[in-house]
Amino acid sequence: MVTCHLKYIIDPYQLAAFEAYGKKWIELVNRLGGQHHGYFMPGEGASNIAFALFSFPSLADYEIYRNQMQTDPECLETIRIAQENRCIISYERTFLRPVFE
Repeated sequence: MVTCHLKYIIDPYQLAAFEAYGKKWIELVNRLGGQHHGYFMPGEGASNIAFALFSFPSLADYEIYRNQMQTDPECLETIRIAQENRCIISYERTFLRPVFE
């Protein structure tokens, strides 16, 4: 299993737009074969940092997802909306290997 950890720098004045973006990606990742673990919005502390976590059975499965999302109309529309409203300033993607009991 591989888990993708995303750290976002977001516009703190666009929290509602970013949250709508996150809810849509949860649905999209799950539909395209992953397991989304949620978005984590600012609470206490920094008002412009958010996180997301989602997993795929393997890095190969993640690559299949990446290829599918590049042509999926819902994925492309969700990306377009985020680019237009500029709720995301930047992001970092890290791949992790979970350890369970």
